[in-house]
Amino acid sequence: MKVWLGALVGVLVLWQSASALPQIQSWTTAEGTRVYFAPSHELAIVDVAITLDAGSERDGALAGLSTLTHGLLDKGVAAMDADAIAASFEDVGAQYSTSVSLDRSMITLRSLSDEVLFQSAAKTLLKVIAQPSFPQGDFEREKNRLLIGIKNGEQSPAVIINQAFYAALYAGHPYAQPEQGSVESVQAIQHADIKKFYQQYFLAQTAVIAIVGDLSREQAEQLAVKISQALNDGDPIEKNRALSDSKIKSKQTHIVFPSQQAHVRIGQLGVARGDPDYFSLYVGNHVLGGGGFTSRLVEEVRSKRGLSYSVYSYFMPLQQSGPFVIGLQTRADQAQQAVQVSHDVLTKYQAEGPSVEELELSKRNIISGFPLRIDSNRDVLGYLSMIGYYQLPLSYLADFSAKIEAVSIEDIRQAFQKRVHLDSLVTIVVGNEEAAE
Repeated sequence: MKVWLGALVGVLVLWQSASALPQIQSWTTAEGTRVYFAPSHELAIVDVAITLDAGSERDGALAGLSTLTHGLLDKGVAAMDADAIAASFEDVGAQYSTSVSLDRSMITLRSLSDEVLFQSAAKTLLKVIAQPSFPQGDFEREKNRLLIGIKNGEQSPAVIINQAFYAALYAGHPYAQPEQGSVESVQAIQHADIKKFYQQYFLAQTAVIAIVGDLSREQAEQLAVKISQALNDGDPIEKNRALSDSKIKSKQTHIVFPSQQAHVRIGQLGVARGDPDYFSLYVGNHVLGGGGFTSRLVEEVRSKRGLSYSVYSYFMPLQQSGPFVIGLQTRADQAQQAVQVSHDVLTKYQAEGPSVEELELSKRNIISGFPLRIDSNRDVLGYLSMIGYYQLPLSYLADFSAKIEAVSIEDIRQAFQKRVHLDSLVTIVVGNEEAAE
């Protein structure tokens, strides 16, 4: 009876998830820009994201170049300065922003769908991406602001451990560089470097446009054409910095920081986007450390031993193998015990996988929570941008719950044994001298 009720609940959740899915349409403009559109007329709002192959991986020796370039886009266009651009968006209630990650960058716009207001916001957006003047004065100010942020980060254990972890995991690869860059790399950036980066990587051919909201297909097509025509025309530059196939050797590094609280990061290379083991690892990690209070790491590290208030794990797929991470904070004098317990939990889990009860609970939590992850236009926009940039199946959202449901204990066990290498774990501890004892 219990099994039958569980199956019934699963069917109902799957049905509810399917009924709430956005209807995704996709096409390619004449300029080669891929477009993903999900109409939604419940709210009079339109969200637009332009995803570019211009993440920090493209910085080369000038780490922070992409971040600085995107920060300067709205500081000047033709006859408009930064104040005029900001006022142009604010006057029609629009919100403009940019972001830079390892693989990609994004330029986003949120606007009311009223014809007059939306056209005004879109017009300003097009100027920003097509005619940035990168004023010299703003370049100096943004560069100084970025340097201040970097120097402030040197006093943050969270920033320190993140940079040390990526440097250890991706040594020699662009993923090792922080998106904001270093003091040395940002100081080396010249005004001409900004213009060159813009010309090389703000390309229509490699861009992805995601549109979600209160527009018709015809309006979405018109907008996509204008955006793709506003971007540069040029040949994409190949990425030739592949990750090494050789496994990293296990090592532990202690970074001295004057605090009683120690930050701990344990991990290794994980998987890339589109990897066939992704869903098995995703469900398996929910049991290990991604499921909050129901996860094994929380049970062993926090509940049984009181070593940490928060402990977690995750896989972060990227265009190339992203990291697998276990993270926690603890008292400095408990850091090594917390590291050992985390290693023990991972070792046992890699060998055995989850129990039947753990697997079913995780599946129910993931599937029942899935509608909440796509319940806003911005959530859907993020998924469309990801699907488009990594060229995932258009049915990714429609297939999500079914793929979760199909994962078995053996799938998880095989995936963890194949992908998680206990002799390749990098461990970073940031804290005072007690944390190293």
